[in-house]
Parts: sequence; structure tokens; C-alpha cells
Amino acid sequence: MDKKLPIGIQSFTQIRREGYYYVDKTPFLARMVESGGKYYFLSRPRRFGKSLLLDTIACAFSGQRELFAAHDGRDGSAPREALYLADHWDWRKRYPVIRLSFGTGSFANEAAVDAVIRYQLKRNAQQLGLGDAPQWPQPGLALMELIERAANQHGAPVVVLVDEYDKPILDAINDPEQAAVHRAILRDLYSVLKDAAENLRFVFLTGVSKFSQVSLFSGLNNLNDITVDDDFAAICGYTDADLDTVFAPEFAAAAADGKPLDRERVRLWYNGYWWGGTERVYNPFDVLLCLAKREYRPWWFETATPTFLIELLTARGFFTPQLERTYATHQLLGSFDVGTMPSETLLWQTGYLTIARKVEEAGQLLYELAIPNQEVRVALNEALLDALLPHRHEVEATLNVLRALREGDSETLRAEFDHLFAQIPYDWQYPLGHLEAYYASLFYSFLASTGVRLLAEAHTRDGRVDLVIQAGATVWVVEFKVVAGESATGAALAQLRARDYAAAYRAAPGVTRVIELGVEFSKTTRRIVGWMCA
Repeated sequence: MDKKLPIGIQSFTQIRREGYYYVDKTPFLARMVESGGKYYFLSRPRRFGKSLLLDTIACAFSGQRELFAAHDGRDGSAPREALYLADHWDWRKRYPVIRLSFGTGSFANEAAVDAVIRYQLKRNAQQLGLGDAPQWPQPGLALMELIERAANQHGAPVVVLVDEYDKPILDAINDPEQAAVHRAILRDLYSVLKDAAENLRFVFLTGVSKFSQVSLFSGLNNLNDITVDDDFAAICGYTDADLDTVFAPEFAAAAADGKPLDRERVRLWYNGYWWGGTERVYNPFDVLLCLAKREYRPWWFETATPTFLIELLTARGFFTPQLERTYATHQLLGSFDVGTMPSETLLWQTGYLTIARKVEEAGQLLYELAIPNQEVRVALNEALLDALLPHRHEVEATLNVLRALREGDSETLRAEFDHLFAQIPYDWQYPLGHLEAYYASLFYSFLASTGVRLLAEAHTRDGRVDLVIQAGATVWVVEFKVVAGESATGAALAQLRARDYAAAYRAAPGVTRVIELGVEFSKTTRRIVGWMCA
């Protein structure tokens, strides 16, 4: 029986019984349990497999060994191989499991949040055979009583799993006052998990964002955050080994059907996420859609354009070349909260930036953040460019620019960018008045949206150049300047020549031509007034 791709399937039982592919994540569960810890937290972007992970954990703690063991399929169900946990778990013990999920529904006000919590407490009470749900006015007290009753009736401590713990806050993030109300409700709910410790076996909370522990988890001072823990870096997402083993039949089938998928191109488009350890992981949703459709497209991005993120970045005048490289401290990465949303933190937690590497400066650990892959680079910059220039038409321009970059055609490139900048509304004021950042952001985002290889603010031995573009065997080294008048000054090209930024690229393998390009924008006319090549 051919296996099926589990697109959108979050049920571990369904995956195991109905013949879907499954990448074994159970070694990570064994590792958590063996460590002796009780409270765990994990942040990952949307559609990275958090819900399936929690369902797998629920099945293990509730003692459903048959789902983890090998099965020959003679009863008519799908055959399946044994998972790691089949022989690395104490199946003699069963625990009552309470599951809370905020992944569905809309949380426009506190009544909606309270209603969802009440409904889920009622459902859990029924599933555990406890009768009616507790009726306390405060959701936290109701959860506390539910935990106590479950532990007493089942004679075992309780497992609590919370999926999308932060969604009620994120749904109201455009209204900070309402988001703060939702945060207070959730703080009351989660705070009881500390006081219920004697009746708890295991607690795991997952979500997209990591809110300040003080603001949301003030009572859980022993919460183990495994978000950037080396031992759990691949707990969500697929590795190269997973693609080459578990999904090998899909690559073979694609080749047999005359639609082969290039492994290096799949890696370029969907790999690149890193939360520690020795290897980077693929976005699992993208991999499954790519295997099913056999096309390289921004599948993950297309499921939900991050409107709030785009609006926030444009309102702040975010310098988009920073997407290629920016730095953050450990404290900054975990500083997300209502009214406190650093752009870097938001981009990282939502999956539009990833950790490129860890560096240490003056005794302080820093994270270098970068765009993870081609999907995010192209799709995010297209969305940002649409926000910066709402009425642009880019298809023909994209083809012209790509050809001009490869062929070293400076005149065509200038004409296309003249047309791009001519679309800036005359009465439009860029936030904070950072004109050079705005022009550079337009320039960068347009090029990034074409998929061409870019390196923003690249370091050389003589300083930092604004932008490096590689198109085939041609490299463009670009410097931007904003001038006060309506005439070119030559300052941008002069800086390139004086510091010889291009020297680092002339001897690069596969490079046959290096072009120095100085671009000057007029503060007065908002147009390109200087375009000088050497």
C-alpha cells in the first residue's frame, strides 16, 4: 500500500492507522521524560507540526502502545513500522490527559476567550469521565479543580497539553488594550499550573510567540523553554535525512512521472531553519505541498499572508536589507509582549527570520538572524513591496531586470528602476523621514522578490558595501546615496572606487564580471538622479 502525504493532518492516530508518512519525533519525547522535567515550553512558527507533536504526546501518556508498535496490516488497516517510543516507554502506566487548544476560532473579546476555555474544560471533563465541568467564575480555578478531580478519579497525576497558547492575544494584537485583557485571562489560567504541581505529571505549552515570562508565566519559574535547545532543535520540521529516507519514495515517484524534483532546489526553497544543534530543518508544510504538487512555490506563505507583520514593518520604516543579516541578544528574542514587539523578535518568532549562527562579542552571546530560504525571501519581499508601492505591475519588469543583471545591461536596469521609483506617490511621506533607508528598501525588496542572489550590507576588508547582487557569472556591487538637489554628485561611485569594495569579488569562483554601481536618489524629486557604473 502506497503511503499518503499528511497534508493538514494533525491526528497521530489517523496518520498511523491510515497509512500516512510519519517522521518519528518520539525520541524527543523520551528525552524530555527521561530528563525528569515537568514543565516545558516550545515556540515554533505556524504549520510546523506543533499540533501533531502534542497529539503524539497525548497518545503516549494515555497508553496507546499499539499506535507506536509495528503492525503488519493483516487486519485491513495500513501496515506501519515501529517507532522509537515503542521500546523506550513505560507502557504499564497511563495518565489522564487534559488538552487545551486555541488554534481554532476568533478571539475578538474577553467573552470569546472565556467561552472557548469553558467549552474545552467541559469537553475534557466529559472525555475523562468526570461529569460536568467545574463552574468557578475564574477559568484558572475551574482548571485547578479539573486537574484535582482527574488525578483523584484516575489515581494518577495529570498531563496538561496546551496548543497555540498565545492565539487569543495575537488575535487582538492590533488593539493593545484588548490584547492585555486576553493576556490577563490567560495568565490566570496558566498560573494554576504551578499550584497544581502535586497532581501533575507533565505540562507542555506550545505557540508561535514567546511572551515575556514575567507577563504571562510569572508563577511558572521552572518552565523549561526548549525553543533554542540543541537537544530539541529538530523536534518540529524535517531534516535532510528525513527527506532522503522517509520521503524517498515520493522523489522517486516524481522522477518516474517525468516531473523530477531537484533536491538542491528543494533545499534552497524550504530548508534553512535553525534552532540549535548541528543541522537545519525544512518547513514541513512546504515539503508536503511541494511533493504533492511537484512545484516550487511559497506554499506556507500563501496559506496566510502576514498582514499585521507587513503593516507593522512598513509603519516603522523597517530597513528591509536588514532581512539578510541582523543581530539580537537572547533577551531580545524573548522580549515579545503586548506593546513591546521589536521587529527582529516578531520576524524570528513568526518564521520570517531564523538564526544563522551564534556569535560572542565582549562576553555577550548574540544571534545573527537571516532569512531562512528562497520562499521567505521572495514572498515576504513581494508583500513588503506591495505595501510600499501598492499599484506596481512587476511581471515584465522582473524578467527585464533578471536579464539585465545577468548580461550586465546597466541601461535596461536603470530604466526599470526609474519606472519603479516613478510609482512613489507624490504626497507620500516615509515614516521617520529616513529617505535613504526607504529607497534602499525599495531597491532591495524588488530585487529580492525576483529571487536573485543578494547580500545586503556585505562586509569587506575595507568596510561595508550596501548591496551585492550575483546573477549568474555577473556580480554587481552597489552603493546608495541620497542627495539634496536634483543633480548627481558622483559620491556613491566615488566611495565604491576609493574603498575598492569590488576587489573581494573579482577572484570569486565562477565570477567573470564585476560591476560597480553608484545610485543616487534625489530628496527633492524622489527619483534616481545618479546612476554611474564602472
